[in-house]
Amino acid sequence: MKRNYWAVIALLTVTIVWGAAFVLMKDAIHREPIYDFLALRFAIATLIMVAAKPSVLLSFTPDLLKKGLFLGAMLGGAYITQTIGLSMTTAAITGFITGLYVVVVPLLGWLLMRQKISAKVIWGVALATIGLGLISINGFSIEIGQLWVVLCAILFAGHIVGLGAWSKGLDAYALTVVQLAVVALINFIGAVPNGIQVPGDFSGWFAILFTAVFATAFAFFIQTWAQSKMDASRVAIILTAEVVFTALISVAVGQEVLQLKTILGGFVMTSAMLLVEWPSRKPAVVDIIE
Repeated sequence: MKRNYWAVIALLTVTIVWGAAFVLMKDAIHREPIYDFLALRFAIATLIMVAAKPSVLLSFTPDLLKKGLFLGAMLGGAYITQTIGLSMTTAAITGFITGLYVVVVPLLGWLLMRQKISAKVIWGVALATIGLGLISINGFSIEIGQLWVVLCAILFAGHIVGLGAWSKGLDAYALTVVQLAVVALINFIGAVPNGIQVPGDFSGWFAILFTAVFATAFAFFIQTWAQSKMDASRVAIILTAEVVFTALISVAVGQEVLQLKTILGGFVMTSAMLLVEWPSRKPAVVDIIE
């Protein structure tokens, strides 16, 4: 089966957007409570997608709603734990630990879906992990904030595996809307006890609107669509490029100084993606163990 190169390009575009969003969020969550920020971000994203295609409301089937609710709950938990971790540790460490989902995805796929792990994926996982470490580790030590992000990585991995298993045959747009609505609802529930707070300045609203439109509505529709074309392990490898773009954008805006290890890490991660995505001349191997 030929690889879907458009899906790869689309996912790489998503990682650029997520990299920019990560830089914006680091400052924004110091001024805006975590639940409030995420609730507004995902609520706006949901409304945008419904407004762009109102007929999507007619596409909700019982099966799609059931799967969307479960996937949305996992996605909501991942974003909450990631944002809590980001508020307690550095952006670099948060990015590295979050990126470890690339290791967890094939393991969960093997444990839960009985998917065979190919040699190329194993080598790709190893290279991507080394690249993530070169870019992000700087005086690494275990802290409470880092443990929150470890949980985040597990939840993101579970979401990727579940999306890969369930997105085929379902309306990608409708499934995205359900997931985003669930994430918004979970965060509004978390924000209610202290009252919903909105940003008080332009930079706060810019961070919310950018992440809502580009890093959420656009990005998750692309991810949902792409995962109906590609397997979860390859998607996970490609999405680790987010850390590369986060580092580059951080340098561009003056948050970080470009170091040799950052350049080496980006090269290693790019090599991992090429290794996994490079077309093989061998016949396709059935991924499911009978």
